[in-house]
This record gives sequence, C-alpha cells and structure tokens, in this order.
Amino acid sequence: MTKDQLRKVYKERRSALSPGQRQKMEDLILIQFQQLDIEIPCSIMTYAPFEKMNEFDPQLITDYCYFKNPRQQLFYPVCSKEDNRMHCLQVNDETLFEHNRFGIPEPVEGMETVPDALDMIIIPLLAYDVKGHRVGYGKGFYDKFLRQCRDDVVKIGLSFFDPEPFIPEIGRHDVKLDYCICPDRIYSF
Repeated sequence: MTKDQLRKVYKERRSALSPGQRQKMEDLILIQFQQLDIEIPCSIMTYAPFEKMNEFDPQLITDYCYFKNPRQQLFYPVCSKEDNRMHCLQVNDETLFEHNRFGIPEPVEGMETVPDALDMIIIPLLAYDVKGHRVGYGKGFYDKFLRQCRDDVVKIGLSFFDPEPFIPEIGRHDVKLDYCICPDRIYSF
C-alpha cells in the first residue's frame, strides 16, 4: 500500500473504534508505557489529540511522566503559517489552546524552545512499520522538526494497532521512531 492508502485505511480503522474500545486500548497503552525501560526526562514534547481523527490522547502518558518526574516541562507543537514549520511552546496548567487551520489544538502562547533542548517527543501517527518508519497526516511537519533535534532525543509513537510489515516511499527526510507503544506490546527500533 502507498502512504496515502495507509492513511485512508488507518483513519477508517480508528474511526471504527467505539469509545469503550478506545478507552480500553488507551489504558493498555499506558500500562505498556509504564514498562518502557527509560528514565523519564525533564523536557517532553507531546501533542493535543486531533479529536476528529479519533487520535490517542497522550495526556495519560504525560500525567504518568509528571508523577515519575515532577520537574518535567511540557512542550506542544505549533504549526506556523508564516514559514510552514513546526515550533514548540512550553505550556502550563493555565495555557489556552485554540484549533489551528487543520483543526488541531495548539497552545495560544508560551515560551518557545529550540528543538535540540527536548529530551523526549511523543509523536502522533496513523501507521508505522516494523522498522520504525511512520505515516503521519502528510504535511511533513514532524520530520522537518525531528531533523533539528539531538540524535539522542527519544522518539515515541503511540498506536492502537500493530505495525505494517513495510511502508513504501520512505525518503531521506523521514525520521524513524525509537519506540512505538501498542495496547499489547512495545516495539523498539
């Protein structure tokens, strides 16, 4: 399947999940994340779920990270209209979010940080393969951003589904995940 075909298939698979199925899978993904053999860092970039796409809500993960490391600072992506790039802003409990031009919640304001200051990034995805390549929504924001990060930044995907055996059309610009966490296991790449 092409990336576009995979996007279509996984959007349909996610939209077919009932709220109960999704809740159970999110709980299982949190349990799997708790088994991940990494130290919870201080600088974590996450994302607000794209609700229209029935996307995993990583707040369960970031709440657990805060429990394990109360010094954590959270950052969220903002897709700039001016330079068509993604930036990340630090947030707190009072930060307001608004939907961007794609319908994804973003922080309205916050202190921007440089990509190489991040220790861990939780990355949204539609599909991924057994080698850690991912298929996002097709705009390339994350791959451009990830190329600016340190080599040792921990890149984690969260998925309701198991990996594809192979994703075609992988290019030099595509950045692999380090882990993808599913309801029943952790994939390490």
